[in-house]
Amino acid sequence: MQRVIPRSSVSSLWRPARSVASCLLALTATFSVGCGGPAPAPAPGPSGPATESSTATAMAQPDASSPAAATDAATAKSESKPVDTKFKSEPKIWLTADEVRDGWVQLFDGQTLFGWKANNDVDWHVTEDGLIEASQGPAGLLNTTVPFQDYEFKCEYWIEKAANSGVFLRTVETPKDPAADCYELNMWDAAPEFKTASLVKRVKPTKEVTGEEVWKTLWVKVEGPRITAKFDGEEVLDYTDESPTRPKTGFIGLQKNSGKVRFKNIALKPLGAKPLFNGNDLSGWKTVDGSKSEFSVVDGAIQVKNGPGFLQSEGSWSDFVLQFEAKTNGEALNSGVFFRLIPGTKDAPSNGYEYQVQNGFKDGDRSKPADSGSGAIFRRTQARWVVANDREWFTATLVAHGAHFASWINGVQVTDWEDDRPADPNPRKGKKLEAGPISLQGHDPTTDLQFRNIRVAGESK
Repeated sequence: MQRVIPRSSVSSLWRPARSVASCLLALTATFSVGCGGPAPAPAPGPSGPATESSTATAMAQPDASSPAAATDAATAKSESKPVDTKFKSEPKIWLTADEVRDGWVQLFDGQTLFGWKANNDVDWHVTEDGLIEASQGPAGLLNTTVPFQDYEFKCEYWIEKAANSGVFLRTVETPKDPAADCYELNMWDAAPEFKTASLVKRVKPTKEVTGEEVWKTLWVKVEGPRITAKFDGEEVLDYTDESPTRPKTGFIGLQKNSGKVRFKNIALKPLGAKPLFNGNDLSGWKTVDGSKSEFSVVDGAIQVKNGPGFLQSEGSWSDFVLQFEAKTNGEALNSGVFFRLIPGTKDAPSNGYEYQVQNGFKDGDRSKPADSGSGAIFRRTQARWVVANDREWFTATLVAHGAHFASWINGVQVTDWEDDRPADPNPRKGKKLEAGPISLQGHDPTTDLQFRNIRVAGESK
């Protein structure tokens, strides 16, 4: 076994010692974002008669026969329910190995609602057979906790007879108008006008799509102004939004309007990423002064040996989706990918947030990371499961939006965290929203690992 040098022997300039308090997991944070529309509105009260398919309509038009309901709809507050974050058993990776390498991530783990947040008190829950289900409460959404801009999305859904559901794309937390602040892909066979496979108030499908109390598959591609959709493998919608105020980013929302609805096998592939590494040389990167690490290109991957040291990108990013593959060539070796960092110097090389790379775990239990775990935001969170294995390539994904961070390893989400510290230009001391470079870390003299297929979606500053 290769000896791992303990952290206490590594210079504090490269990774300062951490307190116990700084490593506590912060998993259930409030997060909101606009999608070209107004700030999120209060959650709705009871919905009125079904005159159209959208949650937005139900939210904006409570039962006119009930003044109390109208008042409640205007004043109700969204209350976050406690989110069960712990896996009851080893998480299932149902995506294929090729899909994982291609960047797909699972938005639902089959056991918990980790990574989701309801915008009201609909009874969203996970069934014993691993489905997301809801049937009680007012019209509402179960939203992802981070927004997405361009992507492919797929899921399977089931609705009972006469039920009304949908998938909301680029939505605000609580949409009011599906023609302005989201795209509502409808699932309501009996809708008065915009039936299943329609984008409500925008466009109808090219052919009729029906199916109640049977499982159906949905695939959607959202890229720039264009949205295409397939139901059960057949393309039935192709829409381009020419509006200058079109939603450009936002949450993905699962809808319960009326009746029982179920979802499973929910996944997403980010689009629009650009390579940060060309596979041939270190163009676009620079070694931080004072680094002891050796950075080279071997077999199309960046090889990192020895340490401490940092290889820093020339570009800087604030909000982004970062994906890469990594492999540790030893037992529980330590590294990390730093972001939004202060550009490194010889005396202060690593002042940034750190996406941890470390696959060790305690007592043979992968729910107990030995050192935060791969996918953790080091010194801030702990990965809820050690998914990756040493000496094997794994795929990592990080979404950074404002103060909210979500991460996946091999398609399994392991971190969902919001930084609620006071603002500070140094992310080691407080919340930093401003752009900064991305940096690959050589941790210590035992470092021996590789990075490849590094790409990022987001505007470089």
